[in-house]
Amino acid sequence: MDLSVPTRPRPAVPGRDADGMAVASFVLGLLGLLVFNLVLGPCALVLGGIALARGTGRRTRALLGLALGVVDLAVLAVLATADGTVSWQLIG
Repeated sequence: MDLSVPTRPRPAVPGRDADGMAVASFVLGLLGLLVFNLVLGPCALVLGGIALARGTGRRTRALLGLALGVVDLAVLAVLATADGTVSWQLIG
């Protein structure tokens, strides 16, 4: 016989998840400028869009994440057309 008291799940704090997504979008967009822009750019775009759709309190960070995601993909396009690769080459 189970005598444990059933617990209710804690209600989510409205906007807290969206705030985290906005910050993650910004951070991934910044990291995407340096490494893995093919993966991190679209991730920044998706997280920024979801954060804005959920009504984040950190709207500026979500917008910056979106902008940096676009810049990541633009850097990828420039690299691919300039030297036919999708990687950085510092020495060369």
